Amino acid sequence: MSLSRAENLINKLISNKLSEEELSEIFTCLNNEEERRKYSDALEVYFFSLLRESELHVDSPKVR
Repeated sequence: MSLSRAENLINKLISNKLSEEELSEIFTCLNNEEERRKYSDALEVYFFSLLRESELHVDSPKVR
């Protein structure tokens, strides 16, 4: 499944690879309720993946 434009831009933002034009695109989209929801959903997916990853590190036994 291909990522939406919002997901692609959020991934680039997180990895610090976002161009100035792409950042402007995000800001423009945030003025529209429907578009804002897409960005919110993309960020939610990212944050939940961080939580799952964090839980895996906490639950896994430490190797010495």
